Amino acid sequence: MVNLIWALMAIIGIVYALFNGTMEDVNKALFESANEAVTLSIGLISILVFWLGIMKIAQEAGILTILAKIFRPIIYRLFPEIPKDHPAIGYIVSNITANLFGLGNAATPMGLKAMEEMKKLSDSPVASRSMITFLALNTSGLTLIPTTVIAIRMQYNSLAPTEIVGTTIIVSFIATLSAILFDRLFYHTSKDKEGS
Repeated sequence: MVNLIWALMAIIGIVYALFNGTMEDVNKALFESANEAVTLSIGLISILVFWLGIMKIAQEAGILTILAKIFRPIIYRLFPEIPKDHPAIGYIVSNITANLFGLGNAATPMGLKAMEEMKKLSDSPVASRSMITFLALNTSGLTLIPTTVIAIRMQYNSLAPTEIVGTTIIVSFIATLSAILFDRLFYHTSKDKEGS
């Protein structure tokens, strides 16, 4: 569906440019933005590789294990339906840890594996309570170090690319807290409706 929307927007833009006589500007913008996208991607890849290396060092040093132990009690309370020794818990903790360091790209495969494992626990064709909670938590994206945003700011020669760290921590904390509160509110509201 999203592909259809993007294709429709591109077609409308091109048709409008044809009738408006600005096709030359559209072509120029296409080539310039493609060039800029490649340059930006290369810059982001280098930062992502660096932070993935840092994550690997943290894993080898046992820091991720310590973080996992810190988060496990919270994860158990957020996902009471998942057995404590289930692989989904490990994937959830890994996903949250990667998001904490602003590594959304690295967190995605772990998030998908967590969803896959949670789906195995559910016999229903609809999303389980745990899946919905995880989606809300993952979307809110609790972040301590917004590495991708810092990389983009560095790419565009920001004078202080890391000045957003403080506000990012505050905003992502509020977003995560809100996601958890709304998740619980809607869960209990729907449970009350089913009971009546």
